Amino acid sequence: HRRCLRNKRTVSHTLPTRPMEDPSPKPVRFPKNKIRILLLENIHEVAVRAFEAQGFQVEVKVALSPDELLARIEGTNGHEPIHAIGVRSKTAMTPELLKKAKRLLCVGCFCIGTDNHALEVAAEQAIPVFNAPFSNTRSVAELIIGQIIALSRQLVDRSTECHNGGWYKVSKGCCEVRAKTLGIIGYGHVGSQVSVLAESLGMRVVYFDVIPKLALGNAVQLSSMAELLSTSNYVTLHVPQLESTRNLITETQINMMKRGSYLLNAARGDVVDIDAFAAAVRSGHLAGGTADVFPQEPKKNGDNLFESPMRGLKNVILTPHIGGSTEEAQEAIGVEVSNAIIKFINSGITYGTVNFPEIDIAQRPGTHRLLNVHKNVPGVLSKINTALCDADVNIVQQQLGTNESIGYLVVDMASESSELALSKIKELDTSIRTRVLW
Repeated sequence: HRRCLRNKRTVSHTLPTRPMEDPSPKPVRFPKNKIRILLLENIHEVAVRAFEAQGFQVEVKVALSPDELLARIEGTNGHEPIHAIGVRSKTAMTPELLKKAKRLLCVGCFCIGTDNHALEVAAEQAIPVFNAPFSNTRSVAELIIGQIIALSRQLVDRSTECHNGGWYKVSKGCCEVRAKTLGIIGYGHVGSQVSVLAESLGMRVVYFDVIPKLALGNAVQLSSMAELLSTSNYVTLHVPQLESTRNLITETQINMMKRGSYLLNAARGDVVDIDAFAAAVRSGHLAGGTADVFPQEPKKNGDNLFESPMRGLKNVILTPHIGGSTEEAQEAIGVEVSNAIIKFINSGITYGTVNFPEIDIAQRPGTHRLLNVHKNVPGVLSKINTALCDADVNIVQQQLGTNESIGYLVVDMASESSELALSKIKELDTSIRTRVLW
């Protein structure tokens, strides 16, 4: 323990005591039954049950208009402001929404992608954003393997012909995948899983990544993307959406690919020049391909909504962004993201956030926990330490994490000084948001 003692009066705050026979729960600073969670876009029931088990208020909606969502966040039009929101890929947390979210504690993305959210603005508003980078990995990997086999046997074309009354028993252009070379661009969570599954089919696996990655099985990391493109029978993309990956595959890269090879994209819609992709299939340079993501995607389900130059092409499989859309993946995502949100609300833990300093430290028993998000500027820690000293705080443990714009400080302290410490820290011009848990 350490105590900041100065020539000031000692401030002591004592919590009310309870009679020993009183069986009621210990008092808390903010009751859990006042925490309001909004879940959109058919998030799995397992997440709803997890939040309800905590005693949180949970509202479930399929979708909300921008005005309705703003009303929930601001707490207007008869609504109480929400403390956490869960979304999937269709809802965007824009700068406008985030800047008006004065009570919003965190955002949960029940998916992998977070590129449709204003992550930097969220951090500046002291709002961590959580996602599920692992939970749908297997589902996406299995889809890719299934598509490789389907392309190799022209299954979609043959199936469509049979549905239309045709009967074309052909073998030309059809092949086994055994002993063929699969090139994986992006050897992360999904790419490495595809690698393992492909090897079990007897495929030779090569991969390219911008950083060195440990190869699984007999996969081989190549030194250049050009080498991968020129030697692979199948090329599958598993890269994040970054400025450096925009138009990663254009006409130039497609022309490097072997004639009669296949291109598969389950990464991001703007990673591939879709017009060049379509032209390569029409010309016969590519024997086919798949796309699960597109530069422009409909915002809702329905007929006559989807337009793409890939439509109508032979041996091309188009799917509506369903790479992670399995019951198993959605349940796993529901567990992963709801757990992250619960840990943050209850303990301030930010492990797994995509825009925030990561802190994962268990609260010491019997302490009050102060959480402070502040501007990452010179002298800020001196101000915070002075404020804690002024509050005569007995610090049990503390941890600080920073990124380019903000710092996140977690302090476990003796209970008698927490309210004064909260008041002192909030007064600092560098503080963005401060709260105390007990």
